[in-house]
Amino acid sequence: MTETWALAALWIGLGLFAALASIWLRVATALSEIVVGTLAQFVIGCLFGAAVLSADQPWIKFLAGAAAIVLTFLAGAELDPQLFRRKWKEATAVGLISFFAPFLACAAAARWLLGWDPMASWLAGVAMSTTSVAVVYAVMIEFGFNTTDYGKTVLAACFVTDLGTVVALGLIFAPFTLKTVLFVVALVAVGVTLPWVTPRFFHRYGGRASEIEAKFLLLALFALGSLAGWADSEAVLPAYVLGMALAGSVGRDHVLVRRLRTLCFGLLTPFYFIRAGSFISLPALGAAPGAFLVMLVTKVAAKIAGVYPMTQAFRSPRKEGMYTTLLMSTGLTFGTISSLFGLTHGVVNQAQYSILVGAVIASAVVPTLVANAYFMPRHLLPVQDVK
Repeated sequence: MTETWALAALWIGLGLFAALASIWLRVATALSEIVVGTLAQFVIGCLFGAAVLSADQPWIKFLAGAAAIVLTFLAGAELDPQLFRRKWKEATAVGLISFFAPFLACAAAARWLLGWDPMASWLAGVAMSTTSVAVVYAVMIEFGFNTTDYGKTVLAACFVTDLGTVVALGLIFAPFTLKTVLFVVALVAVGVTLPWVTPRFFHRYGGRASEIEAKFLLLALFALGSLAGWADSEAVLPAYVLGMALAGSVGRDHVLVRRLRTLCFGLLTPFYFIRAGSFISLPALGAAPGAFLVMLVTKVAAKIAGVYPMTQAFRSPRKEGMYTTLLMSTGLTFGTISSLFGLTHGVVNQAQYSILVGAVIASAVVPTLVANAYFMPRHLLPVQDVK
């Protein structure tokens, strides 16, 4: 166990350093963790060997996966059902254009500018179409937008975008089988049943030091994640759906949500974001910087060309519209998942995979840095948070 404890100390130490760096540089913690992961993998790999960080250790992969699930669940739970009913047209329109614009643009760029074969090009379009719920939610929490109607509408649009990504990946590449049908049926059944069961269960057994509420939710999330994996889907999809289904109960229990955030941001998210950053191969990107830039610029340009006019169509102020556009330009979870799917199924090769993952993770960093530096709508923040 000595090696395991030492490795855990290394990862938590990197997370602590990333948190301090985010304070010093005044950037979101999620972004500093991604950058620290990239630099740590490169520096430690050069000094001691690439295996020292051990990002593929099963327990690290589990903690990173659990972080993605809990983060995504919390993002769904933050949605206000009443607000979504009022803003569904805006959230749906922004979410759909946020998916289709980069999906088509990046697929075309991969095919006609980079010369990739058709299936690899479609995979590039899928991977670059995403918006990272995890990054957007982390930024919303850190700056306080999660409590505003604006922030909740952006999170709803993120869900629509990533739902389009999941559907496209399934229709183009993944087989539609009986397992898929059973998974959808089970997800619908759980989504209908749990909103009725959960508040009654919490009322009867909650409020104890044993944290029964957290155990109950983690059981549901991990069980649905297992079912999603069995059906060749992804565990974060049912997590978001479950979060939305329980937004009316769990989302309003601020004490429970705060405890889940403590678990998530204190322990889990450093493993998720640092591990995501460690996937970037700086030498691979250095060998093909043109392809990396083509994917990154095409994605961000397509998001801006599609999303910003849509925000103006719904009469969003220009600063808010640009902030929304840049946050919708981020990518991480589904982008890396789609890229890894392509690699493991032989759709893309290792070099193409590195280009896609590098562009996906760079899209989590660059647009968010620009958004927070130049377009943050501080007037929407709670008064006590304005600096």
